[in-house]
Amino acid sequence: MPSDQYGSTAIVLFNRDLRVHDHPALAAACERAERVVPLFVLDPAVPAGQRTGFLLECLADLRASLRERGGELFVRHGDTVRETMRLAAELGTETVYASADVSSFARRREERLAAERIEFLCFPGVTVVPPDELRPSGGGDHYRVFTPYWREWTRRNRRWQLAPPRKIRTPPGLDAGPLPAGRPHPGMPGGESQARDRAARWLRQGLSGYADGHDDLAGDRTSRLSPYLRFGCLSPLELACRAGHSVDFVRQLCWRDFHHQVTYAFPRINRENYRHPERRWRHDQEALQAWQAGMTGLPIVDAGMRQLLAEGWMHNRARLIVAAYLIRHLGVDWRDGAWHFWRHLLDGDVANNFGNWQWVAGTGNDTRPNRGFNPLRQARRYDPAGDYVRRYVPELAGLPAAHVHEPWRLPNPPAGYPARLDGTD
Repeated sequence: MPSDQYGSTAIVLFNRDLRVHDHPALAAACERAERVVPLFVLDPAVPAGQRTGFLLECLADLRASLRERGGELFVRHGDTVRETMRLAAELGTETVYASADVSSFARRREERLAAERIEFLCFPGVTVVPPDELRPSGGGDHYRVFTPYWREWTRRNRRWQLAPPRKIRTPPGLDAGPLPAGRPHPGMPGGESQARDRAARWLRQGLSGYADGHDDLAGDRTSRLSPYLRFGCLSPLELACRAGHSVDFVRQLCWRDFHHQVTYAFPRINRENYRHPERRWRHDQEALQAWQAGMTGLPIVDAGMRQLLAEGWMHNRARLIVAAYLIRHLGVDWRDGAWHFWRHLLDGDVANNFGNWQWVAGTGNDTRPNRGFNPLRQARRYDPAGDYVRRYVPELAGLPAAHVHEPWRLPNPPAGYPARLDGTD
């Protein structure tokens, strides 16, 4: 092994934890090492797609925060493990710190780093409670049902929140590396600074009305903090503690943890049914493309899908409606819908995106796998005046509330469009 030419130097590998507040890996490195090298690798094997601009803003903000503390964000391009090891060899360092993650890709990356001739240390921080920490008392490596997980999650003692490092010392003369300029995402700029401002404002002004308003499609009274949690611009632990008096909101953070512990135990969640045998799906490209474009002829579905294309985000109630329509009414494979969401959502991550799609499909953690879900009833209940539909489907802007949710005629309706929409909520 090469000697450490800079004294005690540690690399902190950032992946999905782009912040300085409550960052256990960064805090530990700053405490133990004389010099710290914060590193992010732009890896072509991890295409950001529609999230690229948001990601680059997050990285620019992280670089600014590290510089305020005397540090730097070192950026490299290529395979994450190879670039990390190349930098370790250049520095003569033998220790790499990182936040543990749950997807199969992240786990393989961790295994590759652990197999190298370095000390590789993983820390919590992506979830409130580490995904391998809670085990059912009756046996098993993870909870398959949410409610008992929620009970245990609420009783669990949590780690201390960590302040950001006051001072970060980096090796002299090391090239920081270029950070490409990103195109800002309209309405939702990336970065920890933006995340903390948005969170503080929403906790002050929006949290009290969350229980009554989070399903109001037109009111749009959710926090919209999910993209910042996805990129780790916010500590989920800090957010859970600050919102602790709102059981309804904290429960959503617990759902996020729940899906992460399921994915940790079943990393094939984005490819295979979590449970129940494979069913026969309709492979109807015309129907799928109409759904993707927001041209199904069902206003509430089209509104949700057009919001996704326009904003890279979709109201959570709309996500349930459009997913249930694709799966339950058109009979299209849940994976086709999940991958479309994955490509377009700013908050798209493996655990929550694919876990929720499997829940809707009845192949995941829903204890009622054959649950009925009527999109027309959902529309009339959660968008009673039709304002959400009119906002995203301008063709229907002039219709009164009594008619705005009725299916409308398309020039070329998809072959799978059903004549009737029956079912229950």
